[in-house]
Amino acid sequence: MLRAYVLDDERLAVKRLTRLLGATGRVEIAGSSTDPEAALAFLQANAVDVVFLDIQMPGLTGFELLERLDTHPLVIFTTAYDQYALNAFTVNSIDYLLKPIEAERLDRALDKLERLTAAQVAGHAASPDLRALARQLAAELAPARRLERVASRVGERTTVLETSRISHFVAKDKLTYAVVNGREHVIDYTLAQLEERLDARRFVRIHRATIVNAAFVQELFPGVDALRQPQGAPGESRGGGMFIRLKDEKKTELSVARDRVRELKDRLGI
Repeated sequence: MLRAYVLDDERLAVKRLTRLLGATGRVEIAGSSTDPEAALAFLQANAVDVVFLDIQMPGLTGFELLERLDTHPLVIFTTAYDQYALNAFTVNSIDYLLKPIEAERLDRALDKLERLTAAQVAGHAASPDLRALARQLAAELAPARRLERVASRVGERTTVLETSRISHFVAKDKLTYAVVNGREHVIDYTLAQLEERLDARRFVRIHRATIVNAAFVQELFPGVDALRQPQGAPGESRGGGMFIRLKDEKKTELSVARDRVRELKDRLGI
């Protein structure tokens, strides 16, 4: 049986879903809560197969909880988002249940869970990257908040930059720069703020100091030359790891942190 945890800020929703799950005879309820912080503490200390997760909760949203979670259970979102927005949930190993949850739809979600769990046990499927998925889905469901342009202010002059023309963003010397055709423009955003506001389908964080526009990536290659230093990776040598070359005038080379290589490749579809 699948071990499940249920989190929803509405107590009646928790009771209804746990009752529906119990009636299937296919799920063991490992725990439930209406408090996201309590749920996070439980999930950090206890292994479960799947989390039934509400998105819109006060204090800590479902996406924010996933960002902080170290373990990698499968996730089924329970949501009241409209059908258009729900297209974002058809990626990777994620399913969703539209409120009010119906028993028939729940059974289909459990069928998918059992197939995914069997595939993971057999080694045919990888565990989802919860942090990456949380960032992607949060961006997909908030199109109105996406940055389409950023401003660079120098003295009394303001330059407006279309994000589609920006090859990458880099943080250095306590400033953030948007780079267009190899030229750096100081902007007022931090990389963390940019990561929340940029289109997650286009931009990806490849390093603690760099966000890249995937449309500008021309080549991935291993670092072999320790004599040169790529932009956006102060203090790192080219003695190992992965690098990218951009399709800009300067053929800019950027370092990719080891733990971000997989996410970049997934975004590039390779």
